[in-house]
Amino acid sequence: MTFWLKIAQIVISILLIIVILLQSRGSGLGSAFGGSSAVYLTKRGAEKKLFYATIVFAALFFLVSLASVILK
Repeated sequence: MTFWLKIAQIVISILLIIVILLQSRGSGLGSAFGGSSAVYLTKRGAEKKLFYATIVFAALFFLVSLASVILK
C-alpha cells in the first residue's frame, strides 16, 4: 500500500510542478519599463483552469503525503 502511495506522490508532485510552471507571471518586464501594474485582471479560460488545477493537485499532494505518514 505504501508503495502505491509513494508512486502517487511522485506523479502528483510532477503534475503540480508542471501546472505551477505553466501559469503566467502577473508582473513581467513590462512593469520594469513603466508599465502599469495597477490593472486588475480576472482569471479567464485556461488561466482559471490552471489555477483550479493547482489547488486540486496541492490538496491531493497534501492528502497523499498525510496518508503516507499515517500508514508508515
